[in-house]
Amino acid sequence: MPTGMLLSVSNAFKFTIMPNQIKSSMTRVVFIVSDGTGITAETLANSVLSQFAQTIDKIRLPFIDTADKAHHAVRTINAVIDSGKQRPLVFSTLAKLEFSEIIQQANALHCDLIQTFITPLERELGQKSAQTIGLSHKSPDSQEYLHRIDAINFTLAHDDGQSHRNLANADVILVGVSRSGKTPTSLYLAMQYGIKAANYPLIPEDFERGRLPPVLLEFKEKLFGLSIDPERLAKIRHERRPDSAYASLDNCRHEVREAEILMQKEEIRWLSTTTKSIEEIASSIMQQIHFDK
Repeated sequence: MPTGMLLSVSNAFKFTIMPNQIKSSMTRVVFIVSDGTGITAETLANSVLSQFAQTIDKIRLPFIDTADKAHHAVRTINAVIDSGKQRPLVFSTLAKLEFSEIIQQANALHCDLIQTFITPLERELGQKSAQTIGLSHKSPDSQEYLHRIDAINFTLAHDDGQSHRNLANADVILVGVSRSGKTPTSLYLAMQYGIKAANYPLIPEDFERGRLPPVLLEFKEKLFGLSIDPERLAKIRHERRPDSAYASLDNCRHEVREAEILMQKEEIRWLSTTTKSIEEIASSIMQQIHFDK
């Protein structure tokens, strides 16, 4: 799914869309409307829209938590039609029915990702929904929230092998060549699942020895390897260090080959990140490693 711009509007009440902000008449504008950050609505919208070959521009309208803001959001959405573009799409997560009904007045296809499920759940559970903004987010005083913050702090402290302290407390240690996806995967595991994820680079010295870094030997049961297609790796590295030996295709091929040989020799579970999203990588790790949580 080709995508265009993403406008994140922190103060939607003051926002007015301008016709020249939309790339072309063939681009479909998608509004992400939420009474919070809009991250959940955007994630669900991405999952649905990935099934369609459609160029889109996403515009996020977060913190729609008053009727005035909801009415202004409607005017913002209708501005797309007024500028001669195709009817926009709206994905919303609004807890209050009042605000959702206002958004439905917009000249757009409205996909309500909250209210669609509320009525059947109210019937099944025999109770009315709270319609309270913010209940989907954990209280900063909850044990789960505090556990997740602890995991994030641990992961940041153990990024790219910068600290060897307390590795025994790691739930998983990701290994792989530089730029194979270790850091973003580690942070996603920590933020999404509360997993203490350290990560450690495999470097030419490891390949010359034909062994894992000594500090990791006692934690082999915690190791999980990430690999990547050499051509893809070269492109990523060129963005960081253009025309360097580090980014050369020959060097990337050598490092990836040696890393995979080492992981197979050490019987480390591993996967290729080449065609996988961070979410898919993390889910695969969660399925293959038992976490005692």
